[in-house]
Amino acid sequence: MGKAALAACPPQAFSTVVVGTLRFAHPTVSGVVSVEGNGQMFSHVMIGTNDLDKAKAFYDKLLATLEVRPARVDGHRIFYITKTGVFSVSKPINGEAATAANGGTIGFACNSPEQVDAWHAAGLASGGKTCEDPPGIRQGPGVKLYLAYLRDLDGNKICAMHRMA
Repeated sequence: MGKAALAACPPQAFSTVVVGTLRFAHPTVSGVVSVEGNGQMFSHVMIGTNDLDKAKAFYDKLLATLEVRPARVDGHRIFYITKTGVFSVSKPINGEAATAANGGTIGFACNSPEQVDAWHAAGLASGGKTCEDPPGIRQGPGVKLYLAYLRDLDGNKICAMHRMA
């Protein structure tokens, strides 16, 4: 999307919601589809790895805590397919080394704080490294989340999140 596409949305159409130290923009003017709208945002998320076998073993154990079946292998990629989306890990097609996104985080939805904790424990047991604060509650105005963060075997930052009542 180029700058011209963004220019059509007036800045006053968004308010800022703070969640911990993160800021999210939410549409507040009628006619603008909200984050909770009916559209779909993603078809899939794909990250890189330098060792597909190790990545598969790591993510198979990690995502099993979210009731996701082991990955389907497709050549130089693995795919986790659910009703709500696709997560994939791939060796780079260009043959260069995979690198973690600086500033990027991929979040996995969880049904409870206990599921977040199980996800985090499985990740650590499979070679992941904890990062950020320990698993726990983060609050912002009107938002209460239970979060845990890890770095996977290739340094990608991943997060498990449960939205609390």
